[in-house]
Parts: sequence; structure tokens; C-alpha cells
Amino acid sequence: MYVRASHRPRSVADVIRVMNEHMFATMVSHGPDGAIASHLPFMIDESRGEQGTLLAHMARANPQSAVIGTDAELLVMFLGPHAYISPSWYEDRATAPTWDYVAVHCHGRSRRHSDEEALQNIERLVNLVEQPSPKRWSIDDLTPADVQALLRNVVSFEIPVTRMEGKFKLNQGDKPERIAAAISQLEQQGDEKLAAYMRRYNDV
Repeated sequence: MYVRASHRPRSVADVIRVMNEHMFATMVSHGPDGAIASHLPFMIDESRGEQGTLLAHMARANPQSAVIGTDAELLVMFLGPHAYISPSWYEDRATAPTWDYVAVHCHGRSRRHSDEEALQNIERLVNLVEQPSPKRWSIDDLTPADVQALLRNVVSFEIPVTRMEGKFKLNQGDKPERIAAAISQLEQQGDEKLAAYMRRYNDV
């Protein structure tokens, strides 16, 4: 990913935050038939590996599942808040429009889980996403036969991250009045998360 020096993350915590808050990511690999991508929820376990370990599962029928557990390099892309930035927001309109965004790319090779690990992985994801619900669903709501059918139909895996890149493109280096105008407009249109990142990365 092309990252200017001014667009680099200020901390690892900022990168992890993007991954946790925008966990539905895109995993890309390349095989004999070319590039293939899947859209999957990913969890990051910061305690495992130098740069953490990603955890996910996919349908066994997904052709991309064939690369899981092989030496194929995988790219997982997390897209955070983003928005079009219009020159019409500025008093001085003599500038090009742009798109501000926050993104994280993780590279690594996968390891396929055993059935026991797969069940633990799925339970961990379910517990995480069901947490806000007043009537949480859990794996315990399935019969043993249902659990076995689930495990037959999915491939669970992990990706120890070998390279992690973050890009925080947030009008850095622009004129202060333009930054202030962009923040104001983003807040008015409901893009508070992007506006908050813009404030942080421009020290406003």
C-alpha cells in the first residue's frame, strides 16, 4: 500500500482500533486462476505473534478455502471511516477534490484449525458480536448434530501477521482553514468518526 510519511499511523493502538471497529474485512489471495477475494469478519489476537494473529472462518464451499493452510500469502484489508472531500466546502475553491480514509493492510500465511480450535474460534466470534444483544445467541443453542454439521461446512483458520500497514489520509499538510471546514462539514453530515481522526491527525 502506498503510504506517504505524513499518512503513517501515529501508534500501533490506532491501527488495532481500526481493525477492532471495522472487523468485516476483505481477504485477497492469488492462485492458478488469478486473484480471489472473500469478505469475512476477522478478530485480532494481539497476544499472539510479534504483530498479532488474525482469526476467521469461511464456508468450505468457498474456492478460496483451498489456499488455507498452504504457503500462499494472504492480504487482509480493513477499511475504516472514509468520505469524499469536496472543494465546495472551502472559501477558496481552487483545489482538487479528494477522498479521505483510514485503512489497514495485514499480510501473512494461514494455518488451518482443527475441529476443536474451529469451535473455539467460532464461539469467540459469536460471543463478541452477540455481546450487545439482550437475548444473546450462543453455540449452546445448537444440538450436537448441528455443531458437527457446522464444522463440516466451514474452514476455520488463523493468520500470524508478518507485515502490517496503516494509512491515515486525513488532509495532513492542508491549510488550517480547509482542515477546519472539512471537519465541520463531516460532523454535519454524520461522519463523526472520520472527523475525529482528522482532528487527531492534524492536532486540531
